[in-house]
Amino acid sequence: MKFENNSCLHHLHIGLLINPVAGLGGELAFKGSDHQQWQISVAEQSRAYQRCYQSLKLLQPYKDRLTFSCANGLMGKQLLQDLDFEAKVVYQTNLPTQAEDTIRAAQALMQQNIDLLLFVGGDGTARDLCTAGVSCPVLGIPAGVKMHSGVFALNPESAAEIIYKLMSGSGVAVEQAEVRDLDELALQQGKVRAQFYGELSIPIDTKLIQQMKCASPETDELVQHEIAAFVSERLETDVVYLFGVGSTCAAIMQKLGFEHTLLGFDAILNGELIGQDLNSRQITNLISQYPCKVILTVTGGQGVLLGRGNQQLTPAILQQIGRENLWVVATPHKLKSLEGRALVLDTGDASLNKAWCGLIKVTTGYEQEQLYYVGQ
Repeated sequence: MKFENNSCLHHLHIGLLINPVAGLGGELAFKGSDHQQWQISVAEQSRAYQRCYQSLKLLQPYKDRLTFSCANGLMGKQLLQDLDFEAKVVYQTNLPTQAEDTIRAAQALMQQNIDLLLFVGGDGTARDLCTAGVSCPVLGIPAGVKMHSGVFALNPESAAEIIYKLMSGSGVAVEQAEVRDLDELALQQGKVRAQFYGELSIPIDTKLIQQMKCASPETDELVQHEIAAFVSERLETDVVYLFGVGSTCAAIMQKLGFEHTLLGFDAILNGELIGQDLNSRQITNLISQYPCKVILTVTGGQGVLLGRGNQQLTPAILQQIGRENLWVVATPHKLKSLEGRALVLDTGDASLNKAWCGLIKVTTGYEQEQLYYVGQ
C-alpha cells in the first residue's frame, strides 16, 4: 500500500502501547489471551508485534513527521527501534507484562501531550485503557482473539491509512465508541454475550474502522434453521467439515445432533463428531489426512469473515484448504446489517488477504444463496 505524495503533512505525536501477549491464545483455541501465563522474550513470538510492524512499516517514508512515546521492550520501544522511528520511553516494565502494565503505561503516555494513543491488542487491552481513564483519541490495531469493541481499525493497513489521514490534515471526525468484552460468567453458562465497559474517543472512517459486533436478533433463528436443513442435507462422504464460531454454525451442528463448541472449531466426518474445540495443530493434522471444507459465518455488524475469533485457521492452514472450500453461511439480516460494506479478511497474511478478495457465495436460507464481495 502506498499513500499519495503530500508535501504538507503535519507533525503527529503518537503514544504507542503494545500488549505483547495479545492474540497468542487464538491458534491454541483459547477464547482470549487474558488470564493466561505467557512466556515470550523475542518479537517473533509476539503476534501483536508482527501486526504493529505491518502497520507502521507503511509509515516509514514519513518518519520525519512522526514522534513516538512508548513503553520499553516489546511494549513499544523495540518495534520503533527496529523501524528506525524516533521514540521516547516513558514507562519501564519487565516480561511477562500484566494488565497493570498497560494501565500504568497508558497513564504515563497521557502525560506526554500525545495526539493519538495507538494501541495493539484486543478487547481486554481496550478495557485497560478505560480503566486508565484515557481521554485522548485512541486507535486500536486488532491483535486479539475476539474483538467486540468498536475502537479498532479493520486491519494493520487500515490503521496506517487513518494515521496518514490525520497527518494530512484532511479533517477526520472523532466519535465516542463502545468498549465491550466477553462476559465470562455468561460464557461459563453456555452463552456468548458482550459486556459494556466504557467508551473511548476514536477517529472515525466507516471504511477503515471496525464496527461493533452485534448479536443476532431472535428473528434470525427461523432462517438459521432453514440454513441448517440445507447444509445438513448436502454434506459429502469422506470429507471433514470444520464448523466455526457463531449461532448459525451452532444451528447446523444442532441439526446434525451435536452440541457446538462456543467460540471454537468442531469437526464432523461421515456424520460422526471426530473433534471438538480444535486448535491449529489438531486442524493441521486432520487436513493432512482428509479433504476438508470449512463452514463459517461472518461477525454481525462487523462483517469479518476471517481474523476474529477463528485464528485457529492460520494462513498456512487456509492455503492448504483453499478458498474454494470455504462454505460461508449467514442470514439475510446479518448481510443487510453491513449496509453494503464488503466482508473483511484479516488473516495476518496481506498477500493471502489480497488473493482471496472477490465475490463469494453465501448460503442465506434453504436453497437460497447470494454472491457477496470479500475485501481486505
